[in-house]
Amino acid sequence: MLYIGVDLGTSAVKLLLMDGEGKIHNIVSKEYPLYFPHPGWSEQKPEDWWSGVMEGLKELTADCDKSQIAGISFGGQMHGLVALDENDDVIRPAILWNDGRTQKQTDYLNNVIGKDKLSEYTANIAFAGFTAPKILWMKEEEPENFAKIKMIMLPKDYIAFKLSGVYCTDVSDASGMLIFDVKNKCWSKEMLEICGITEAQVPKIFESYEAVGDILPEIADELGFPKNVKIVAGAGDNAAAAVGTGTVGDGMCNISLGTSGTIFVSSKSFGVDENNALHSFAHADGHYHLMGCMLSAASCNKWWMDEIIGTKDYAAEQAKIEKLGENHVFFLPYLMGERSPHNNPNARGTFIGMTMDTTRADMTQAVLEGVAFAIRDSFEVAKSLGIKIERTKICGGGAKSPLWKKIIANVLGIKVDVIESEEGPGYGGAMLAAVACGEFASVEEAAAKLVKVVDTVEPDAELVEKYNDRYAKFAKIYPTVKELFDTVTI
Repeated sequence: MLYIGVDLGTSAVKLLLMDGEGKIHNIVSKEYPLYFPHPGWSEQKPEDWWSGVMEGLKELTADCDKSQIAGISFGGQMHGLVALDENDDVIRPAILWNDGRTQKQTDYLNNVIGKDKLSEYTANIAFAGFTAPKILWMKEEEPENFAKIKMIMLPKDYIAFKLSGVYCTDVSDASGMLIFDVKNKCWSKEMLEICGITEAQVPKIFESYEAVGDILPEIADELGFPKNVKIVAGAGDNAAAAVGTGTVGDGMCNISLGTSGTIFVSSKSFGVDENNALHSFAHADGHYHLMGCMLSAASCNKWWMDEIIGTKDYAAEQAKIEKLGENHVFFLPYLMGERSPHNNPNARGTFIGMTMDTTRADMTQAVLEGVAFAIRDSFEVAKSLGIKIERTKICGGGAKSPLWKKIIANVLGIKVDVIESEEGPGYGGAMLAAVACGEFASVEEAAAKLVKVVDTVEPDAELVEKYNDRYAKFAKIYPTVKELFDTVTI
């Protein structure tokens, strides 16, 4: 049978066609616009996602035996607020995960409701990118739109709804809304009340590997798919990527270098970092995970290459980098503010340490290293909890760079395993569809059979020592300039 994984990203939707043995038959990508109506704001039109998905599904399956298509599932950008009215029409553009407009609402939740209460209700504290502050912002700033809300959804769940007609979400994506009781895997009645919404306005909760229903007949007809194709709940992009890299079960680690960057640690048991510096979420394998998330990762390199240097030849620029661990230039990768562990939407990208002999290659290297150092910030929090991490998987667009993988391995001082498929969320989505359709008994079984490590980047002891020194210097920069961000941010 054939299974489709839909990776609904921030810049594009990537669709993947996989068979029951894990072989990828086709991959299609469809881009769509990203809107910045004000500095620090970030929006997209859900209608653009839907158009991209439908076009992509047609192209993806044009040359396959459509009768063999059994299931469709998802990995999707998290936290985005999609609001539907009584006619199931989108009320306003979706407010995305990297949108920073909700500082007032975030401060209210953390300081008035209180971080202890939030952690008690949801296992997490408020971050500007989470969904609950967006709901409060809409209630306060767009009351006419807020009054129209029939259903609140997350980005990938809007696509699942359009395919199945079912209002649904999964436990991993719901965990990032701040209205979900992660420990007990149910909606938090206290948080719904705080946000001024009812349980009737939020979707039904599923495990990531559960089918929410069959494809709608009219959609099946348009695509030429069987009427019994299962639409499967899927997962937030990081949990789906973790499935796609085999980061399931207990004590496994994955680093994602996508538009955002994450360090993801899977666990069989529920746990909360006492300072809530890491997110405590439900995992797509039926268990839990801890995650540190930075808002700008591979997007930092894309910004530097595309907008500043003006080149698309990323490999040629990285080829000029020769001396690792000795760069005198540092870069704070906070182009969209920052989440873990600083929780500061006013933080901004910052270069420091340039001199008259600083080269273009030094600046490029600083961008790559800055992202790695910021990931280490969260890595250090995980280590402080007694979690021993000796190796990690890696995925995302940035993982295609051999140099960046080498930097990550040495900045963290751990082995970095490269897997056969670097498709992350899309592959994980297809695997979840296969589990829902009975191809595998569990997510862990699917991962054990389908995910293959093809290379390992080993840290070099001498380089690790150099990077330990560089990281110690990096770690002092943010606390020193933190107050400046509040005065220079527009």
